[in-house]
Amino acid sequence: MKLLDSDILNTMKLNLDAREQVIRKAIREALSELSPPDLSDQIVVTYWAHAAHLSPAQVGREISYHMTSGARNPPEGSLLDQCTGRILDSVDFDDTGRIGIVRVGFPLKMLRREDGGLYSTDILHITAGEGVFGLVENIDIKLCHIAMSDDTLRLFPGPAYGAPGVRALTGFGDRVAFGTILKPCTGITPDEEADIVAEAAANPLFMFVKEDENHLPSAAFAPLRERLRLSLEAVRRVSDQRGGLGLIFAPHITSPPQHIADCVRICVDAGANGVMFSELFAGGITRMVRDMTRDLPCPPAIYAHNGGISARTRHIWREVLDLLCRLDGADFRQTAPVTSSEPLLRPFGLEWKNCEDALSMPLAGHPPTMMARAGGLDQGNIIANLLDVERGAGAANYLFLAGSAINGIKDSNGHYDPALGAEAMLQALRVYRDGVFAEATEDHVNQLKAYADANGLTALSAALRQRYALP
Repeated sequence: MKLLDSDILNTMKLNLDAREQVIRKAIREALSELSPPDLSDQIVVTYWAHAAHLSPAQVGREISYHMTSGARNPPEGSLLDQCTGRILDSVDFDDTGRIGIVRVGFPLKMLRREDGGLYSTDILHITAGEGVFGLVENIDIKLCHIAMSDDTLRLFPGPAYGAPGVRALTGFGDRVAFGTILKPCTGITPDEEADIVAEAAANPLFMFVKEDENHLPSAAFAPLRERLRLSLEAVRRVSDQRGGLGLIFAPHITSPPQHIADCVRICVDAGANGVMFSELFAGGITRMVRDMTRDLPCPPAIYAHNGGISARTRHIWREVLDLLCRLDGADFRQTAPVTSSEPLLRPFGLEWKNCEDALSMPLAGHPPTMMARAGGLDQGNIIANLLDVERGAGAANYLFLAGSAINGIKDSNGHYDPALGAEAMLQALRVYRDGVFAEATEDHVNQLKAYADANGLTALSAALRQRYALP
């Protein structure tokens, strides 16, 4: 095949993340200048639209037509009228009138169920259907924001625990909360997993331990019931080493929809106090598990993993999905850590800030979801993250979740040594508490390594050397 010409290549090479940042900034400024909408009988959705022939307002009218009643001019006051969307306002971003934002009101009348309830699956089905994203007129369109009244927000269950609840459940109080992920991710027997769980659970550094999403509950070599039985035995066996602190252990239960409920029952019957699943691969799982377990004296805490979310967020903004997940009942939700270099995972920039706001802001009495900073979190950037949360929502709302930074550290003989990785994290935490670094500069890792070497923090020095290929 011959090489492509420069015009084609330049189109292919468009930096979508940089483009997203520009769009986000413009939308944030435009929304700040609009009046708050009336939310008493509708939810209000903001779309960014780049259309071929229509203005943003016209795009909004087409969305209202296709995604609500399908009636252009319903009789005023009729049921049809009460189930028809409305255009609230719009903002053009250029003089062609083809790029901008539009706010559409979706009537609660068509969304609420017989019992008065409201579900995020129904909201997304209506606000993000093919009448939005499938129309070829819409060269590009994004669902950017959903606004609801407090009365509407209270129709959702919200987290059973949230950040304050899981701290009370485990007795962690105001301690910095760490968690870890079992490694290897899969390919281990129930006995082998129990040994790994015992080592992690014995360490009072950890408030939370979870299986990896690669470890499927139906794996023939490690079925959920058996591995859960042995893992929970291991947790109980080492509980006296935790100094009175509790531990949440979350087995992974992502499955085809027809098997999820059985997995939840297995976890509850075994006495698990947590469950973990990738809720984006089967819509509505978070709400289903929350509803299934809400009447239990001690329902399992829900880690609603967001694996797969980045496949959606070019069109449905991540903070919208995170907000709905919190309303559905997520006690834990992953964001991303602050790093001194390029981040490993999304979100970052404005997307990251908006997600953390959605998970922690006051929300009609629903507790904040505990934000799990994970995906490249390690001993070299934990201080930067602690300094950052000090300035923001506060460490009480965060779980610092490290997988390979704990389980992937090797001892002097070249053997994996999770205890060494955990000790390295504890040493980094002590450096933070001693106030050695008021801020984390671009050279923070080298400075931290030098401090560790000078002060005999051998575990921290070893971890930094291995994680960052330092001498």
